[in-house]
Amino acid sequence: MNLPNSLTLLRLFLVPIIYYALVRELFAVALSLFLTAAITDALDGWIARHYHLQTRLGALLDPVADKLLVVMTVITLTWLQRIPLWLTVAVISRDLLIAGGSLLYLLLIGKFVASPTLLSKWNTALQFGVIVLVLAEAALHTRFPLLPIFVLAFLMAVISGGQYAWVWSRKAIAQEGASNEP
Repeated sequence: MNLPNSLTLLRLFLVPIIYYALVRELFAVALSLFLTAAITDALDGWIARHYHLQTRLGALLDPVADKLLVVMTVITLTWLQRIPLWLTVAVISRDLLIAGGSLLYLLLIGKFVASPTLLSKWNTALQFGVIVLVLAEAALHTRFPLLPIFVLAFLMAVISGGQYAWVWSRKAIAQEGASNEP
């Protein structure tokens, strides 16, 4: 087990602890744990690339850890009425579109290597930022003008999901066309 994979596992371990802090409305604790998780997300990727420690396990676990962290936190914050439902629906729908599309591609076309796009990385960073701001607002008992950030995160989720659908549909069509050639 290398360091990047250990950091990813730490992030996975933090998911239920952050959930517990949220449902107990321990927002300062949830904020510090979420920031720790966000930092491990940045560190594990940087360390893996910089020191050539990429592994197949890390490539599988990292996006799972990100999705579990974001989806659990966004759903819980929506349940606590701190994030609007329309944003949560966009975030989860995007992830379902990507997961469903990947499965469909695998079943219909075959093996593929998925790699996040730059837009997808920006989307994840924005989602992390939204969550940090919402948790900071709750922890500090203050109000931030969050609506513009919510709208931006909504648009980014829709555009990023659309980009995945477009890119992978074109790949599927190209692959299908190549397999039908004589």
